Amino acid sequence: MQNRLFDIVTDSCCDMPVDYYKANAVDYVNLGFTMNNVNYGGEDGEKIEVKEFYQKLREGAMPTTYQVTSESAREHIEEHLEKGRDVLVITFSSALSGTNGSFVVAAKNLKEKYPDRKIFVVDSLCACMGQGLFLDYVVKKANEGVSIEETRDFAEGLKLHICHHFTVDNLFHLKRGGRVSGATAIIGSILKIKPVMHVDDGGHLTVVSKCMGRKKAVHALFENMLVSQELGENDPVFIAHADCMDDAEYLKSLILQKFPKVEITIGDIGAVIGSHAGAGTIALFHKGKKR
Repeated sequence: MQNRLFDIVTDSCCDMPVDYYKANAVDYVNLGFTMNNVNYGGEDGEKIEVKEFYQKLREGAMPTTYQVTSESAREHIEEHLEKGRDVLVITFSSALSGTNGSFVVAAKNLKEKYPDRKIFVVDSLCACMGQGLFLDYVVKKANEGVSIEETRDFAEGLKLHICHHFTVDNLFHLKRGGRVSGATAIIGSILKIKPVMHVDDGGHLTVVSKCMGRKKAVHALFENMLVSQELGENDPVFIAHADCMDDAEYLKSLILQKFPKVEITIGDIGAVIGSHAGAGTIALFHKGKKR
């Protein structure tokens, strides 16, 4: 980290632990949401524990999320520019949020004010801990002491190799967000059909298959990983879950049977992503040949 020639800014949709940002000197902007007429997250909203959030979802709460504003993006970037530092920004997929657009606008305006500073915004085309995994690769590259341009080019070349596999327990929240039709959600719930999805090259959520039952869906995540993975000796695997740790641990055990030496990190799906995916969502992220 002491060799890093520039600063890194991202957003909270990485769903990485706060300790990670602190340990790796990564600045991040909080996305937020409203639920039951209360503002949570963001730059000044109320705090809520993940388990409490998912309990409220199960009780019928319907949160509404909001993106990073260009004003918030500007404040975070400018803090580093004022110190004479260049800035590389890694954002949540532009196909899923306007957050990337806010950072692009902020960067353009700040470039006029700080013409001698470099500001690059990379659209990760990733989500959740897939964005977190992407960020982690970028951080490690930056820590080698390479230039901001070389790190940006590395990131652009890597992002379509960050594979996302996930399944949801309930189709309601995907329906509410327009990801599946109402008829699909109703029929799927009655028949206990679980969609297996991924994030495609455009950064969109896409259904790749459907399974009868939860256990088969979790197995499908692992099977899809076997097909797409391209793990080197030091490539980690991330698992994220929406209050379903048992399923996350089971998925981890499947992976370790095939890849006994791989480092696996399990984390929570945060409230912003969870608002659209719902409780019981489980996701698997790794480096692959392609998405």
